[in-house]
Amino acid sequence: MSGIFGAVSKNNCMEDFFYIGDYHSHLGSAFAGIATCGKKMTRKIHDIRNSQFKSKLHDDFRSLKSKQGIGAISFEEQPIYVKSKFGDFCLVVNGWINNWKELTKELFSKGYSFSEVSEGRVNIPELLSKLIVQKDSMLEGIEYAFSKIKGSASFLILNREGIYAVRDKLGISSLIIGKKNNTWAVVTETSAFPNLGFKIVKYLLPGEVILIGRNGLRQKHKGGKNLKICAFQWIYTGFPTSSYEGINVEIVRERCGQFLAKDDPLQPDLICGVPDSGIAHALGYSMQKRIPYRRPLVKYTPGYGRSYLPSCQHTRELIARMKLIPIKEIINKKRIVLCEDSIVRGTQLKSFTVQKLWDNNAKEVHLRVACPPLMFPCRFNFSTRSINELAARRAIKALERKEPLNVDKYLDEKSSQYKRMVSWIMKDIGATSLKYQRLDNMVKAIGLPKDKLCLYCWSGKL
Repeated sequence: MSGIFGAVSKNNCMEDFFYIGDYHSHLGSAFAGIATCGKKMTRKIHDIRNSQFKSKLHDDFRSLKSKQGIGAISFEEQPIYVKSKFGDFCLVVNGWINNWKELTKELFSKGYSFSEVSEGRVNIPELLSKLIVQKDSMLEGIEYAFSKIKGSASFLILNREGIYAVRDKLGISSLIIGKKNNTWAVVTETSAFPNLGFKIVKYLLPGEVILIGRNGLRQKHKGGKNLKICAFQWIYTGFPTSSYEGINVEIVRERCGQFLAKDDPLQPDLICGVPDSGIAHALGYSMQKRIPYRRPLVKYTPGYGRSYLPSCQHTRELIARMKLIPIKEIINKKRIVLCEDSIVRGTQLKSFTVQKLWDNNAKEVHLRVACPPLMFPCRFNFSTRSINELAARRAIKALERKEPLNVDKYLDEKSSQYKRMVSWIMKDIGATSLKYQRLDNMVKAIGLPKDKLCLYCWSGKL
């Protein structure tokens, strides 16, 4: 998961560019990088694992004066800076190339080498750049890269012309263009726009290529209608004030909570959500039930980010343990409905969320999850990469005493196998009861046709 962003203006736009980047901080926890293009190309990359985007890049922005730039907050180092036969350019990517091993071998056979390598894996932006430079122009290179990639890659390319904004051919992730006076911006998250005065002018279509120059927009490649946007953006990864395809994240989460409440006969003492993304789901549940929303667990926001993002399990557990602080006076002897956006691995929810409620004398803890059980690792972004990471798959393996080749029976919400799986997860986490959102209700909450959504991590189907 990454956040990519850029700005182009007739004037120096570095202040807007800086804050546009900062409003993507929730999408990455490892590296932040920017590139600007003036008389020369300038690139800065910082490790932000123990700091914030603002603190690491503030001095860089104060010293820069440029009319155009791109950046990324990501799990890997980017932008990539390339000297090519059609000029210097920098590139940032949001996505994942599934066939990176095959493409790497193919490029090795052609005499290419890679300089950005981590834990034996090539850097995805560098791999993409090496595909692009095999053709005679930028646009031909982009089209060639699309033809070779299996997976998803939305990306921005900065050169003398401006910014090439390229949305992946399935539209898995979003790219949105905004405008303010003489400045254009392109973002992953529209949350970057309101406080800076930008207005949304275009949601890029799947596969669309737009060149953003100082004099405006030029479409370089028409987009298609084969939209498969990631539903998980609304459920978890997106910032509440952001919109994708014109649909606001916070509103979707409230609707998810309302659907959870409609199917639930419980009458607890209070409703709460796991901060931050579980809060809106809990508010929707509370509104539907007309039962008070309260905060028995409060996130220490100044010090800790999202525990889902780091690749290291030890780091994820440290963040999960430290960030939520319980309030015993609210928890004591209460029957609590705890709303969560999803259960991915389940270990943090078990050890550092539910257990804190029990430790502070909760009477009951009923867990309500805003999406169905996650059954398949994401094919389109760097999040879950292994079946063994997923709580639902661990449950199935424990019940079957092996890893079954086919899990279709566990996808049916009415089947006995599904109920046994949910019961196993409930006991493992230590909740009084556990209910997941039905897939059809989650789709209704989002408001797009089912065939326009990527639901792969729940269904295993594109």
